[in-house]
Amino acid sequence: MITTRRAAAIGAALLLAGLTGCADDKPAAGADDGTGPVAVKATDTECGLSRTDVKSGTSTFSVSNGGSKVTEFYVYAEGDRVMGEVENIGPGLKRELIVELPTGKYQAVCKPGMVGDGIRGDLTVTGDAAAQVNEDTALKQAADSYQRYVNSQAIALEQKTTEFVTAVKAGDVAKAKELFPVSRTYWERIEPVADSFGDLDPKIDARVNDVEPGTEWTGYHRIEQALWEKNTTAGMAKYADQLLVDVKTVVAKAKVVKLNPLQLANGAKELLDEVATGKVTGEEDRYSHTDLWDFQANVEGSQAAIQALRPALQQRDPALVTTLDTNFKAVFAALDKYRVGDGFKPYTATEAEKKELGAVVDALAEPVSKVAGVIAKK
Repeated sequence: MITTRRAAAIGAALLLAGLTGCADDKPAAGADDGTGPVAVKATDTECGLSRTDVKSGTSTFSVSNGGSKVTEFYVYAEGDRVMGEVENIGPGLKRELIVELPTGKYQAVCKPGMVGDGIRGDLTVTGDAAAQVNEDTALKQAADSYQRYVNSQAIALEQKTTEFVTAVKAGDVAKAKELFPVSRTYWERIEPVADSFGDLDPKIDARVNDVEPGTEWTGYHRIEQALWEKNTTAGMAKYADQLLVDVKTVVAKAKVVKLNPLQLANGAKELLDEVATGKVTGEEDRYSHTDLWDFQANVEGSQAAIQALRPALQQRDPALVTTLDTNFKAVFAALDKYRVGDGFKPYTATEAEKKELGAVVDALAEPVSKVAGVIAKK
């Protein structure tokens, strides 16, 4: 599920406008001495950074939402490659993003309303700090372990999506419906990785309300609507073909992308945000009601990232590891109530059931949100 991770090219005029809002309008709360977190003042019309030059290595962005809309904050590398993000920052709330940034040029982006290309400004990273993963054996092993996990999931994603596309093009509605949640399982486990590949995520996974005016709706949910609302695959061949092309591109990129430990930690939290904002509410798979397949896959993907980091976490904060283990078990136990065979019953939960599931996810998200801070410690 995406909120609206639109990654379109933006003209120079818009970039300049974003820079004005993001760089010049600094938070009013005191001067920034250049050593602490970068304060980000997010409103409905601005994205003010306390400074736009940071040193290479680990940076913390403290995002305060003073607007009336839920917002997101991203750090983009060239091509809108996501280096780090925090989503679903409600009005009056504050969230932190801890991210490792090599020397280079980036953009800091706020997305009030979680839509569109956002309010953008330049961010410059200078210095020659060594990558954290190169300085810590446990973190290097974590990155390598998670890379293997991503590759295995990507291979399965391509295989199952190929089967799904074949069924759609053959007009086999029953088979396509059977394969829809299965193929998406592998996608949902590694979606934060795909999110770093520019516009591939929205092309593959956009819901109809995520699509910008003038942009064609494509991907899984475009086909899902035809399968469940119209019980047909008519007219879906071109979308199926494009879906497979896009998935294969993700797989190719996933095989070579190099992830750092903070990306694992942030990705684990992002997957739980996905659960809270799309799966628990039933907004994600609104036609098929297969949300619980995605729910479980998101939690499994989050757990895989945390497990890769486990040796490093055990060294730094063993009590946090114990809490994480307990809370992951609680989420899976809550999901087990909805199981049918190898899958789940259709998700048409009552408000009480949604509240119960939301509570266990929130209980897990809280300790997961601490992982990046623990990992960032020297």
